[in-house]
This record gives sequence, C-alpha cells and structure tokens, in this order.
Amino acid sequence: MNGARQTETSQGQDAYARLLDQIRVGSLRPGDRLTETDLAARLGISRTPVREAIRQLEADGLVIHTPRVGATIRRLDYAEITELYEMRAVLEGTAARFAARGAYDAETAELAAINGEMAAAAGDILRLSALNRQFHAVLLNAARNRFLVRAIQAMQKTLLILSPSTLEEGERATQAIAEHAAIIDALGTHDGTRAEAAMRTHIEAAHRARLGQLRKGDGA
Repeated sequence: MNGARQTETSQGQDAYARLLDQIRVGSLRPGDRLTETDLAARLGISRTPVREAIRQLEADGLVIHTPRVGATIRRLDYAEITELYEMRAVLEGTAARFAARGAYDAETAELAAINGEMAAAAGDILRLSALNRQFHAVLLNAARNRFLVRAIQAMQKTLLILSPSTLEEGERATQAIAEHAAIIDALGTHDGTRAEAAMRTHIEAAHRARLGQLRKGDGA
C-alpha cells in the first residue's frame, strides 16, 4: 500500500509539473476547463494523480472552481495584473540590489553570456523566453536570500497565466536585452542602488508591454 501511495504521489508531482509547463507555453490558457478524465488521457496517467495536481494548482492560485463549470485556469483582471507587476518590481528590484552586493564575478559573466545568447536568438520566441527565465533565475540565485527566493518563485507561478510572452511584442525583445545589459553593468560595479533602479525599469517596461498586449487581445 505504501508503495502504491508513493507511486501516486510521484505521478501527481509529475502531472503538476507537466500542467505547469502547459500553462507556461499556452497549451492551457485562462478560462480553460480542467477535467480529470481529459487530463488523464492527455498525460497518459490515472485520474488520482491528476486530481492531486489540480489541487496543487488551486493552492498556487492558478486554478479556481466555478459553479456548474468546475476547475478552470484562472483569469487575471487588469487591476490584478498591475498589482502583480508592482510586486514583481519590488521583489526583483530587491533581488538585483542584493545580487549587486554578493554576486560572484562568474555569476555576472554568466548573466552577460545569457544576454548575449538572447541577442543571437532574435526571432526565436521559445528560445528567447527560456533564456529570459534563465537570466532572472541566475540573478535571483546571486541575491542569496532564501526567503526572497520563495516569494519570487510563488509570484512567478502566477505569472505563468499571462501567456504569451511579452517578448513577442514589437521591439520588446531588443529593449529587454538592453535593460538586462544595464542591470549587468550595475552588478559589475556592485552598485546596489543602480541595480535595483535598472531592474525596476525593466519590470515596468514589461508591465507596459503586457498591458499593450492585453489591449490588443481585447480588440482595443
């Protein structure tokens, strides 16, 4: 019995990770229904681990239960999106300030290398998005604050709902790379104030791009 429970737990964790990835890439979008039968067939597993994965997504705030509809991917309204980006500016700005204080030269060099790869990946949105996540993950690790890491990781899960990436918007990818360069430059001189300001500028630009993306989607 214990072995069976462990298998179901492992499958539930795997299902959770796979559903998160499908939300990230836009295969599951805000408003989409999550039915255990359909998801079990899609993932090739039983309904029990799917049920557990849905519970985890609900705990993360990514899934809500609607009367007569069931579990659906949550939609964020404009006010919630603004609040989310405001908090992102605070938390990631703080991460940049901490990273400027404690980042190793090798970490700063890694950030520069990732940004260079982003510049070389122009037009490949999947590659750009993956590299962008890697950039922010390396910077967060360089901040060396476990409580800050947890707070940002929880926030990042909510951000998964907001697909597609803003890097698809016009010149946003080019702008983001330039904004990353400003952050890297501040890290290289260990200037925490400038690093935080550069990160806040970066997040605020991403927020403007997101709102523009949403307005286009609404037909505005």
